[in-house]
Amino acid sequence: MNTVLLTLAAYLIGSVSFAVVTSKLFGLADPRTYGSKNPGATNVLRSGNKAAAILTLAGDAFKGWLAVWLADHYAQQLGVGELAVALVAIAVFLGHLWPVFFRFVGGKGVATAVGVLLGLDPWLGLACLATWLAVAFVSRYSSLAALVAAGLAPLYYGLLFGVDAKLLAVVVMSALLVYRHNQNIAKLLAGKESRIGGKGKPAANDPSIHPHPDHHPAKGHAKHPGKKK
Repeated sequence: MNTVLLTLAAYLIGSVSFAVVTSKLFGLADPRTYGSKNPGATNVLRSGNKAAAILTLAGDAFKGWLAVWLADHYAQQLGVGELAVALVAIAVFLGHLWPVFFRFVGGKGVATAVGVLLGLDPWLGLACLATWLAVAFVSRYSSLAALVAAGLAPLYYGLLFGVDAKLLAVVVMSALLVYRHNQNIAKLLAGKESRIGGKGKPAANDPSIHPHPDHHPAKGHAKHPGKKK
């Protein structure tokens, strides 16, 4: 029973979309309505608000770490084992991808995955984070970096800890992350994926991202007929 409760609680924690919550706090539009329509830090950054993007990134990573850390830390007291921790890792990630609080429209899971991996083991998380940074630095493709890190995460875990239930969780999470990047994969193959720092018109200029409830469009200046002499 405790395993079921932990798994359910982890899913609910994962369902808190920090991209949506942070955007509301900063008075920004719902990130699901502009840019890539992905509720994640990268899309929030398109609003031009770096603070909101950083908080989104930190929040999404923190919830992944928190759920796994709590399950692992209190496993003995609750009478659960590695299987419960593995299920919690998968559940919090699923919550981010398909959040019950936001009509099951979630993000791609990169930040939450990092948090989960750090929760499973700090060295595992740091290895995957270092992989992402290295690939991103060389290729300047954020999506490619995420895909490579996701592909290597199970290998890193297997080398560090061998085969167990947590490895299965890492495999499932990596597979889901790759699945959520299917559009990015297509763009990469077509050579149309945007690079980090690439040129392009910033979405921050889009008025839909910065809603002003009290603002009304200026009325057009109609030409007044000349005064009759």
